[in-house]
Amino acid sequence: MTQAFSWEVAHDFLVDEGFVTGKNKVSYPFDWKIMGDRFVRHLYLTFFALFLAILLAVPLGVLIERSPLIAQPIIALAGLMQTIPSIALLVFMIPVFGIGVKPAIVALLIYSILPILRNTYVGIKTVDREYLESARGLGLSYWETLFLIKFPLSLPVIIAGIRTAAVINIGTATLAAFIGAGGLGEPIVTGLSLNDTNLILQGAIPAAVLAIFVEIIFSYIERRVKMT
Repeated sequence: MTQAFSWEVAHDFLVDEGFVTGKNKVSYPFDWKIMGDRFVRHLYLTFFALFLAILLAVPLGVLIERSPLIAQPIIALAGLMQTIPSIALLVFMIPVFGIGVKPAIVALLIYSILPILRNTYVGIKTVDREYLESARGLGLSYWETLFLIKFPLSLPVIIAGIRTAAVINIGTATLAAFIGAGGLGEPIVTGLSLNDTNLILQGAIPAAVLAIFVEIIFSYIERRVKMT
């Protein structure tokens, strides 16, 4: 049982017994260890799901680039999955995976696929034809052209898709606390139930800082790749 949850139970008991009103706020002592554990769990949820999405979406993007007939239906399906509200998608995972980390990772994986898949497909599809003609003139096979020409030139676009997916995941992972996955969403959820702004900020501020930091890091990587 987390410290925040035990304080919530104590608060609910006092309200039930009539010692305090439901409007009273409970003061939660700030604990760096608990915050560190939540931060690590949030990183795990975000980036493990992102890693799985990269393993799935990048090869799939390469595959559908070779088959234009199936490209649009697959991208449309990925887009349709992302239109499902975040909290609804998390709840839909519960009957299949139960509660906790597993359904949260699956939901975050689904949300990560579209930007990575779409950017991989578009990046490879829009490589300048002059480079492709040069590769054909050199007698390169499709796979040689893909790995030596298409993929390196489309890498900045692919990284942009990964960056988008990472930032989306950081925000969506805060909702994973509703299904018991933990992370920085825990103090937000508890703070909302108790109308405690200070507790909400204990989760909201680190999540916002993390999103900004990840955006800056991926932007830097993207610029470096473009320069090479």
